[in-house]
Amino acid sequence: MSNRVDQVTDSLLRIEIELRRIDVWEASPPPEHAFRSTQPFCLDTMEFTQWLQFVFLQKMKALVEAGQPLPTVSGIAPMAEEHFRGRAQSGQRLVEALEEMDRLLSGS
Repeated sequence: MSNRVDQVTDSLLRIEIELRRIDVWEASPPPEHAFRSTQPFCLDTMEFTQWLQFVFLQKMKALVEAGQPLPTVSGIAPMAEEHFRGRAQSGQRLVEALEEMDRLLSGS
């Protein structure tokens, strides 16, 4: 189990590095009301990259640090592909990092 946790921890770091590399890492979180969204990925209140940074990464880091069970299903990479489709900015390496996370969590 600890090997999987180590792999997930490494994957979380790669996702953060990619968010910083493509210059979408933000110094401050969105307003508090943005976190009360009932939509998947907080699509109605945040950019996808904000959700990754302030919701997904934070929750996953908290689970790892507390020794809590990790999710067993993940499908974040397709959402990232959709987010970057038609944009000048390429998020391909971020998509690849998220594909790795999806595989780790889903066990495939």
